Amino acid sequence: MSSLTTNSEPSRWARMMSSNMAYSFRRNPVAMVSMAVFLLIAVAAVFSPLIAPFNPYDPANIDIMNSELPPAWVAGSDPQFALGTDDQGRDLWSTILYGTRLSLIIGLCAVAVQAFLGISIGLISGYVGGRVDSVLMRLADIQLSFSTLMVAIIFLAVTQAMFGSEVFNQYAVFMLIAVIGIAEWPQYARTVRATVLAEKKKEYVDSARVLGFGPLRIMVRHILPNSLSPIFVISTVQVANAIISEASLSFLGLGMPPSQPSLGSLISSGFDYIFSGSWWITAIPGVVLVVLVLVINLLGDWMRDVLNPKLYKG
Repeated sequence: MSSLTTNSEPSRWARMMSSNMAYSFRRNPVAMVSMAVFLLIAVAAVFSPLIAPFNPYDPANIDIMNSELPPAWVAGSDPQFALGTDDQGRDLWSTILYGTRLSLIIGLCAVAVQAFLGISIGLISGYVGGRVDSVLMRLADIQLSFSTLMVAIIFLAVTQAMFGSEVFNQYAVFMLIAVIGIAEWPQYARTVRATVLAEKKKEYVDSARVLGFGPLRIMVRHILPNSLSPIFVISTVQVANAIISEASLSFLGLGMPPSQPSLGSLISSGFDYIFSGSWWITAIPGVVLVVLVLVINLLGDWMRDVLNPKLYKG
């Protein structure tokens, strides 16, 4: 009898597919199309070494004589370069695949840094309270008074001047992840703090204290799970913001170098040639960037509506 009961229990996948979120996703065409487009871009970016016909990092695959060749549908194109080539003679399709992978890595890692800092500070601030709360929230207010780009521009410009362009280009990925991550943590901290202030007065927290659980276990194992819904929504939006920030910094010359193409550095490298007729070097990566950010934001809007009980109508 017990084995029959065990076998009749739905699997985790079945429970997930019957959840409100899965039901809402199936009824929302915008969310389904956005997810399909995002997965298509992400999978293509992850498997870019297998999909791309050329390796833009390999000098042996680059011929300066092939520079500024137009896409296949424009007169004067070369059939082996479907989307044309950039100013260095690199295949634009291959460079976009590798660049999208790099932009996604920077965006996801920067959001991971934001989330770690913001969640940690928000938990401590809300649970401890008092002067600790006041000091941490004043730091968040100061951080919010500066825009992400302004902080990043100042930090990256000073770093590039101090260590030189060669060292800066070598560690550009890590610097971008760090500066974008550190600049945006208050978004998480404020959200988590608000949840902690509401949750720490409830009976289950008092019961955990009576059982002798320490503050760290109470914060991480009991209070934090009740903050996951807004954290997921913020993370979705912040990934898009981080990708835009990286593209903006690369466009200004403070991000990825031309030898390590991201979507932003591709747009920047082609901007000088757009008025000479080589519009595809900037336009095509720009379209990919806009589509990527758009579908992420649309997924974030859908997730916000589903996870907010006041907005979700079934």
